[in-house]
Amino acid sequence: MEFQDVVRKRKMIRSFEDRPIPHEIVERIVANVQKAPSAGFSQGWGFLVLEGKEDTARYWDANWPQDRRAEWGWPDLFNAPLLIVCLSNKKQYLARYAEPDKGWTDMDEKRWPVPYWDIDTGMAALLALLTAVDAGLGAVFFGVFDQATLRRTFNVPDEYTAVGVVAVGYAKPKDRPSPSLKRGHRAAADVVRRSRWS
Repeated sequence: MEFQDVVRKRKMIRSFEDRPIPHEIVERIVANVQKAPSAGFSQGWGFLVLEGKEDTARYWDANWPQDRRAEWGWPDLFNAPLLIVCLSNKKQYLARYAEPDKGWTDMDEKRWPVPYWDIDTGMAALLALLTAVDAGLGAVFFGVFDQATLRRTFNVPDEYTAVGVVAVGYAKPKDRPSPSLKRGHRAAADVVRRSRWS
């Protein structure tokens, strides 16, 4: 698929068919997330790959119990055969920038104007979303609101923070779009500035 087609077709899909993804596509997505840019080539991320009903059910049961699923407007989200939990590791960035070629020795977090560990992990998540589209699949990114449960369920070390989860699968033909889309895209004149802000 041409890159512009991938970008044009990318949207958040929340309703999946109940069928597995070929393993070679899963491996392609996992390989691509590792190609995301990272400050200082720190690669301060981790990806918890949950493939198949048994693994994904553990995630849903721990983080979205049955009583919460009933209130969710997209019950077919829970059919997604692949979940990739995207985790950032701030310590890895702080340690990387204390190495001789970077010159910071104190590992002070205040040196960072924004949390690049989360930003870079978000870029990796976007690569998962785009790879899914390129493979003819649907995908959605959503947050993890109970970090402690995630850590406990999957033995995730404390230094990792889940930035979000990418759910991937075959999109149902009648996926109900988010009501938020009624807002429409903001006009380019409202978000793009050239030469100066005003």
